Amino acid sequence: MNLDPSALSSFILVTTAFSAAFVAALWLSLIVWAYRDIRKRARDPLIRVLAVLVVAILFLPGIIIYLILRPPTTVEEEYQHSLEEEALLQSIEDSPLCPGCGRRIREDWIACPNCHTRLKKPCPQCGRLMELAWNLCPYCATPAPGMRREDQLMEDEDLSTPLSETQE
Repeated sequence: MNLDPSALSSFILVTTAFSAAFVAALWLSLIVWAYRDIRKRARDPLIRVLAVLVVAILFLPGIIIYLILRPPTTVEEEYQHSLEEEALLQSIEDSPLCPGCGRRIREDWIACPNCHTRLKKPCPQCGRLMELAWNLCPYCATPAPGMRREDQLMEDEDLSTPLSETQE
């Protein structure tokens, strides 16, 4: 088998051309990847430009440097994390506190188990819980026991008085 120097030269030339094309495509794809990745991770345009320049100028060492220095989370992940924290804080703040001891209580408790402060009272008619200051059950419209009836309707007063008094 004879090796023709021109065939060997053309084979080396084709291999070198494919290798150069591969390296150029890899270089451009790394620059595009770095640009897309830093766009998801940073809002500052200067940091975006610097990240792409490091990858474009230093090529493979540049991508390693970029991977070491890039922010660990994306802007979307940070936003989701802040939403989760806000939801947790909201759920903590929404739970009521005992007016006596300041500890967390539940909505359906009648008394605080820690300091025995009375929190709510049951309605004598329907049994549902009412706030202590309520004079009337909002669920069945029954007046709370021992409360004065100041807001009686005029019709009720007229019916309670005898007819002989109203005709005079």
